[in-house]
Amino acid sequence: MEGLSGLGRMLVITGIALVILGLWLSGKLPFLGRLPGDIRIERDGFVFYFPITSMLLVSALFSLILTLLRR
Repeated sequence: MEGLSGLGRMLVITGIALVILGLWLSGKLPFLGRLPGDIRIERDGFVFYFPITSMLLVSALFSLILTLLRR
């Protein structure tokens, strides 16, 4: 059971680090979240935002970086 608590702790720390990184990068990369394919629906008193293209781009970049680091 000790390994699971260590793994859980690592996942929580990684998640918090990614949230902080995302907040920091939000001002540095203004195009992120405004790419074609990002869904934004605005109505009276309601905003739905789903940056699918931005998420795919970030995922591809992280995968590329991790692949290069692994070699």
